[in-house]
Amino acid sequence: MDENRTAENRTDEDRTDEDRTDEDRTEENRTDEDRTGEDRKPRSRKRRVLRVAAVVLVLLLLPLLTAEAALRLNYTGDPAPGTRTRHQDALWLGHAWVDGRKTDRDVEALARRLKGTGIRDLYVHSGPLEHDGTLPESAYPKARWLVGAVHRELPGVRVQAWLGDKLASEGPEGLRLDRPATRAAILGSTRAVLATGFEGAHFDLEPLHSGDRDYLGLLDDLRGLTHARGAVLSVAAHQIDPLPAFHSFWGTTTGHPKWWSQAYFGQVARRVDQIAVMSYDTMQPLQSLYGGYVAQQTSLALEVTPDGTDLLMGLPFYHENRFGHWAHAETVPAAVRGVRLGLSRTDADRARFGVALYVDFAATEADWTAYRDDWAVTPRSAS
Repeated sequence: MDENRTAENRTDEDRTDEDRTDEDRTEENRTDEDRTGEDRKPRSRKRRVLRVAAVVLVLLLLPLLTAEAALRLNYTGDPAPGTRTRHQDALWLGHAWVDGRKTDRDVEALARRLKGTGIRDLYVHSGPLEHDGTLPESAYPKARWLVGAVHRELPGVRVQAWLGDKLASEGPEGLRLDRPATRAAILGSTRAVLATGFEGAHFDLEPLHSGDRDYLGLLDDLRGLTHARGAVLSVAAHQIDPLPAFHSFWGTTTGHPKWWSQAYFGQVARRVDQIAVMSYDTMQPLQSLYGGYVAQQTSLALEVTPDGTDLLMGLPFYHENRFGHWAHAETVPAAVRGVRLGLSRTDADRARFGVALYVDFAATEADWTAYRDDWAVTPRSAS
């Protein structure tokens, strides 16, 4: 029975395969031909879409790749001899220096740290301002003590009040410079901090859009106030357009026009005694690209900063990893080299020039060593 079933089954199976082959081959071929004809148009349309997408991607990436290549090229070469500290440098200090957490021992340690460097100004966080421009005196209870202690341990170093706040330029919350009452309150807050002994007022208001006329008006009023008291007016400044009108493009695409035009930077620089470029948080992924970017920013700032205004380039003394800042790329050595290259190419002999270190409480020994070795200490000439 098994053998007969096998033979019968074989016959049926063979017959079925032959029948299927004979009957279905033509149908299968016909189906493939029909399918090919039907699919040719969608496939052709898909190829066209992919080609267009590829062209658009190239057009978008080409300017970026070109700009990045230019930054890498900007990082090449050797800085000119003598492009080191002019003893106009500054250091941003945290709020602990005025709220009671620091003591005389801390000031003594700071003095040892800064000995032999080019630090002349300390920006001491004394705010932030309230959104209406006021600032309670309780925010800086130890200011007078700090100024006296610094003068004792660091003769010749100025202590400035670092005042700032978030602006309502990209949202409903924040300080509004378009309100006269707010600007008047800022002037009142500045008078109060200067009365405690601070030798200057350093303002960091962000995000501040390029072309803001209310800010320029505020600076005019602050300049009169500070100069009447023999004090310094200083500001932290946004970066300058790496490409013409780039702030407009970026503002349109992201809602955050991060950069200032070079012309607006110059308008700000002409109204202050000191301007410090926040040359970090640049979105550059490599040290060479970051250094080339800093070199470019240094040149752009030098071109429009008056000789009578101190120009300082910021150095990243912090190590966060977040959007816009990669700690492995934005390093002190890369920034210092970029500063020196930009200075060498644009105005190597400029006297009123320095670097500003951000910020004391996040700095590492490696940051301080790089600042000293690469910028603050003039190497001995070979004998």
